[in-house]
Amino acid sequence: RGCSNQLCEVSLLLCWLMLHVDDRTTYLALGAVRNISLNISISNIGDDAYDTNVFFNFSGELFFIKMWQKEELGIACELLESDFLKCSVGFPFMRSKSRYEFSVIFDTSHLSGQEETLTFLITAQSGNLERTESLHDNTLTLSVPLMHEVDSSINGEVFPTSFFYGDSVEASNFVQLENHECLFQSLNFTLQVYNAGPSTLPGAFLDISFPNRLSATGAKIFHVQQMMVGQDKGNCFFHKNPSPCVIPQENENIFHTIFAFFTKSGRKVLDCERPGRSCLIIRCNLSSLAKAESCDISIYTLLNTEILKKDSSSVIQFVTRAKVRVDPALRVVEVPSGSPEEKPVVFEALHNLEPRGYVVGWIIAISLLVGILIFLLLAVLLWKMGFFRRRYKEIIEAEKNRKENEDSWDWVQKNQ
Repeated sequence: RGCSNQLCEVSLLLCWLMLHVDDRTTYLALGAVRNISLNISISNIGDDAYDTNVFFNFSGELFFIKMWQKEELGIACELLESDFLKCSVGFPFMRSKSRYEFSVIFDTSHLSGQEETLTFLITAQSGNLERTESLHDNTLTLSVPLMHEVDSSINGEVFPTSFFYGDSVEASNFVQLENHECLFQSLNFTLQVYNAGPSTLPGAFLDISFPNRLSATGAKIFHVQQMMVGQDKGNCFFHKNPSPCVIPQENENIFHTIFAFFTKSGRKVLDCERPGRSCLIIRCNLSSLAKAESCDISIYTLLNTEILKKDSSSVIQFVTRAKVRVDPALRVVEVPSGSPEEKPVVFEALHNLEPRGYVVGWIIAISLLVGILIFLLLAVLLWKMGFFRRRYKEIIEAEKNRKENEDSWDWVQKNQ
């Protein structure tokens, strides 16, 4: 019935109308999309087709929710296995020149992300014969990439945020290592990496940079003592300072020391982002972080204050930078316009600007000597100008006689 010949041949055409995931992206963000919809169209351009079915093979991590059709067309779906779905179309017959559209909806909340793509194999079959050359359009393979979409951020702080150094600062304020003469300032850094989701962060790199020299050829300042990643969420690597205690030796005389004291002013900023700056780099490999999970990194380090004493700045500002980087090989992308992945942590070293005791004595002695020299110079200058050779007694006598003469003349005029 309804056949053009005795063979009653059909020609099914399976089309993919839409794989609805997210209008903003071309991938499925794990944890961000709760379900996925496959919009399918099947057409019969041949004779009436008996017992037409559409079969769906899909991942076992998906769960079939329901089939949806805009209007009732006689389509029914049955889950034969956990990853195999059968949908009957127009039972018992799919009429010639007819077309059916429907959507199949799956739950994606249990996807682990171990597979790189989510693949659907869709096949259309009927009980009728179909020519071999027209079977190519009976099968569809649909794939969508699976990505970890994360919003990683980092915060950090340092204690203390500032400290004083100098020869007059008490040694008890610093740390002194065994068999070392240097006085070290202890610094505690606390960093926190946070994943706001929506996906799990399978792994990340954390780069921490410390400006490690005052100049390109200067000695190294920092000596890392201990590092710890909370909850065993990773491990860190760095090049240890083989010579933590370096005291710069300079052949300075007392005049150079006094000059350096009076010229010690201004602020120096040490930042690894500036070109030519030598830095200590600590790299941490962090393990998986679920949505709304954080990881704490603690760093205990020592700073050699002996090197700071030789600098001409009164304030030295250290800018330590920490940056989180995701690994594209793990199929991780950052949320557009998300939280910043870099955090600067700033602390300052302040010179107390108090000279040593012998320097104070020399300053007083030199000041007195300079004052006496200036006084003598003024005296010689006045003597050269004749200030001390003026005949003050004769001038005073002449002035006295002039006044007496004037008084006598006035008296004569009055008597006349």
